[in-house]
Amino acid sequence: MDFENKLNRLEEIVNKMEGGELPLEESLKIFEEGVKLVRECQVKLNEAEQKVKVLLSVDANGNTETTDFTV
Repeated sequence: MDFENKLNRLEEIVNKMEGGELPLEESLKIFEEGVKLVRECQVKLNEAEQKVKVLLSVDANGNTETTDFTV
């Protein structure tokens, strides 16, 4: 599942849980799924942030530096 689909699924989970009509078992199940999705999205966001930092690196002369991005 890609990042955008994970975010969409998280929205669905939040909406269901905010509705307050789910049985406890189902609430726990989708809460667990949501926590997993949040962690996966956070990893992707951290990777993207590091890539942006690499792309925006500047040397002492003000020239853009590029380095290979590795995860």
